[in-house]
Amino acid sequence: MSSTSKNLIPDGHESLVGRAQAMPVTEPHVVLKRPIVPPFPPTMEQVIFGMGCFWGAERRFWEMDGVYVTAVGYAAGATPNPTYREVCSGLTGHNEVVLVVYDPAIVDFESLLKNFWESHDPTQGMRQGNDRGTQYRSGIYTTSQAQMLQATNSRSRFNQQLERQGKGAITTEVIEAGPFYYAETYHQQYLARNPGGYCGLGGTGVCYTASEA
Repeated sequence: MSSTSKNLIPDGHESLVGRAQAMPVTEPHVVLKRPIVPPFPPTMEQVIFGMGCFWGAERRFWEMDGVYVTAVGYAAGATPNPTYREVCSGLTGHNEVVLVVYDPAIVDFESLLKNFWESHDPTQGMRQGNDRGTQYRSGIYTTSQAQMLQATNSRSRFNQQLERQGKGAITTEVIEAGPFYYAETYHQQYLARNPGGYCGLGGTGVCYTASEA
């Protein structure tokens, strides 16, 4: 999953035009056996995470108890309904992300945040390991004010925890979720379809704690 992306998010004049047609989604989740498109049960909540290559990121969440379904796609950019090739060009501004639909009665948002912070290195800016480009940036895209408050507080707390271990400053963006565009079918649950496939995710080795001792 090497990238030729730029390291700067393009402004509106530079972004690709995109298209009105959404990516067709016809298959259910190959692991959880549920539809990956709405409508979801009304008791479910949603959040979107960007943490490098979305293949490995998705697997980190579908393995969690209480996660109803996951899907990979593109978010936080300007181009409507982009293709993977367009995202990799660096001219859409999108991030490779995973949509996490979860049951808050089984798994709380803090547990999702712990998985997020510990599963990648949030200090690397526009890259994750050897994957370089704007689509590999760290991001949390929230769908409620409660999520936004928890996410921003967790970023500050984990930043302090990283500093105490001599790590760099967090570069993760925490913003309200905009449109989520589904990625092509072959990207969905890629590591279940291709068990020996590439996964470049790696954490910092620092454990995230929800509160200070």
